[in-house]
Amino acid sequence: MTTSQQINSYVSTLPAPKRAEMQQLHERILKLLPGARLWFHDGTNVEGKVVSNNN
Repeated sequence: MTTSQQINSYVSTLPAPKRAEMQQLHERILKLLPGARLWFHDGTNVEGKVVSNNN
């Protein structure tokens, strides 16, 4: 799964109001920094254990 797919997958799981805000924020960042390196961290380590809050 690509980073863009991970981000889209995560955003799609959010409740409607937050989902719309996060999508809009993501799109604004992409417009402001078109060449920026995307990354996504879901808050788990390599063993799948939660190590940080993913929000």
